[in-house]
Amino acid sequence: MRFGYNILFVIFFWLSAPYYFWKIWRRARAQGVDWRTGFGERLGRYRPEFKTALAGRPVVWLHAVSVGETGVCLQLISQLESRLPGWQIAVSTTTSTGMAELQRRLPAHIARFYYPINLAGVVRRAMATVQPRALILMESELWPNLLWEAHDRGTPVFLVNARVSDRSLRGYRRFGFLFRPLFAKFRGVGCQAAREVERFVQLGFPAPGVRTTGNLKFDAKLGRSSGPDVPGLLRQIGVNKNARLLVAGSTHAGEEALLAEMLSRLDKRFPDLFLILVPRHFERTREVGQEL
Repeated sequence: MRFGYNILFVIFFWLSAPYYFWKIWRRARAQGVDWRTGFGERLGRYRPEFKTALAGRPVVWLHAVSVGETGVCLQLISQLESRLPGWQIAVSTTTSTGMAELQRRLPAHIARFYYPINLAGVVRRAMATVQPRALILMESELWPNLLWEAHDRGTPVFLVNARVSDRSLRGYRRFGFLFRPLFAKFRGVGCQAAREVERFVQLGFPAPGVRTTGNLKFDAKLGRSSGPDVPGLLRQIGVNKNARLLVAGSTHAGEEALLAEMLSRLDKRFPDLFLILVPRHFERTREVGQEL
């Protein structure tokens, strides 16, 4: 099964490689950084200073997919450091926007790197370098090669702030012969909501280790001592302090134009209405501006 999966994944990877590399280039361009920065880490190749930071200390590897998971990571790190003195915490991310957030918000002594591509050899090199004593994944990042390698090495794996969409649930069930043996080896799962517990147990995660912990992203927001000065930001762009605000978050291609058209119709009825658009992917902001 493992051999067959990797054969199929290699074929799929090379077929989708142009799109994958284009996404990396586009996100880096939106960030104003060179797309090649840190690219070797995606292939399991690491700088000497990264290896030195991990050497001689037990390591906990946390994976935060992108910007949204960074706050959860910070919450976990603040708790883990007090409980694991002398340990090194390493945080990986998939996107350049996620890396920019890690660079901005993580303390200097926390190692950060790009998540390895899900190719068996790449994952093996990454695990051999990081050598984590524990692996903590966020929400729904469940790549088989990383899980296989962790289980081969006896590394306990945890899933935090866990959730599974209806679509993913159907997919995991359809390929249960592949995923159920992997899921059965998880040490613990912290779910965002009570209904998720039943779903994860149905998928084969060990029932005693699946618990409801709530959405840790809310904890991350509450834990901040200060946040952005929203009224000040609105004043800077000329929004009346009594204006009605319509916020559309996590929008995708085509949705912004529909919302702008809707705003033009609502303007006659609510002349003080102001629309705020927050695209799901940061790199689309320029494209959205041009479209509007």
